[in-house]
Amino acid sequence: MTDFGPRRRRELERMEDAVLPPAGVRSSESSRRHTEVREPEESDVRTAFQRDRDRILHSRAFRRLKHKTQVYMPHTADHQRTRLTHTLEVAQIGRTMARSLGLNEDLVEAIALGHDLGHTPFGHTGEQSLRTILAGNETECPLPEEVVQSVGTFKHNYQSLRVVDWLEDRSQHPGLNLSDQVREGILKHTSWKARSEFPLPETTGLRLDRPCHLEGQVVALADEIAQQTHDLEDGLTTQVVSLDEIERLDAAVEVAAMAGPVYGAETSRRRRSKLLLRGLIRLLVTDAIETTAQRVQKICERRNIARRGDWLAISDSVSATTVRHSPRTAAMLAQLKAFIYRFIINDLENNRRDHRAHLIVTGLFRAYHRNPLTLPDDVLRRFQRETGLPFLRAISIHHIPDQVARTYHPEPRFARLIADHLAGMSDRYALAEYEALYHPGSVLRSSRAGRW
Repeated sequence: MTDFGPRRRRELERMEDAVLPPAGVRSSESSRRHTEVREPEESDVRTAFQRDRDRILHSRAFRRLKHKTQVYMPHTADHQRTRLTHTLEVAQIGRTMARSLGLNEDLVEAIALGHDLGHTPFGHTGEQSLRTILAGNETECPLPEEVVQSVGTFKHNYQSLRVVDWLEDRSQHPGLNLSDQVREGILKHTSWKARSEFPLPETTGLRLDRPCHLEGQVVALADEIAQQTHDLEDGLTTQVVSLDEIERLDAAVEVAAMAGPVYGAETSRRRRSKLLLRGLIRLLVTDAIETTAQRVQKICERRNIARRGDWLAISDSVSATTVRHSPRTAAMLAQLKAFIYRFIINDLENNRRDHRAHLIVTGLFRAYHRNPLTLPDDVLRRFQRETGLPFLRAISIHHIPDQVARTYHPEPRFARLIADHLAGMSDRYALAEYEALYHPGSVLRSSRAGRW
């Protein structure tokens, strides 16, 4: 007779251990910064990485991704990617790769869903604007030299970790209390340093001087695959590039050859472009799976690895890019990236949007820094909790300028507070804030219209 469950955590962990290869991370190995009270056995039906995935999905930061720019601003059209749809595509590609490689799918999914939580509004332009400001290189909102020396830089993967470790608020401890394995994967989905100028709240468990586990490497490559292929599709949708131009790329020629007569016989350009894009994803994903499987198999054979303990003994010496493409496919992807950057990312309208985004981020930082009373109450309350300084709105109005000059402007945590606030904004909220602070007439007009 078939056993139809229910399967609880302990049994799920045993099943994982039975099916995962030596290189796969087990949920039973997970560790956390803060000890948690276990659920009663009868209701404990999730592994550690399933819990992490669910905490990310239910977070406020995750919901805000739907109104954050990927390449094109979310409110300009219906079908272009947002930071949320990009995240979901990374999770889908990552799970496909993990399942085929026999790695831990739940760990991959949790990392993928959390990897971009720290992204600013307006995509990488917002990120670069905050980095420039914190480095003291923005003349529109200069920071005191003592602040620049200690405030640190801005980078979205570090900020993602700051979100899940500190800024999200769900229990008596700051953050989501994710497992160290998920935290490590979130940080290492793009470049990181063993010593960084970014002020991480907690580095325990991140193994900053070591390569990421294979599940984290899968997410890093899935991020790249998703980004390049959907940027290409968005460029086609907006007619910034043509199908004819794309079909001359080496990767497109390869896809057309693999598809055979079906591709050449398709007369609808829209359906033909869909065939091409699906083929590109298939090419990049399958090549990554096959190349990685061969590399890991060679490592296991050369080092006589048969059990999980054997892999753990050598894992720190494994390359940080064990999950990768073959040289031929990597060259095709590099050509594709160069094409996308030249004709889509560097397009006139994208550059004009980037210019406007820089003005908005810089303008908001300047307004908040010059007059902290323009910040929302919850942000000022957080500064009060972190520094022990009085809540600014509770101070006599005559003493506020002196308090700001003496304790806010020289305090690096105040500059970081503004960066956190700006990084958490959606595009829509940032635009509304900029309008409210710099074009009050439009706000007054909309308020009058609302009353009627």
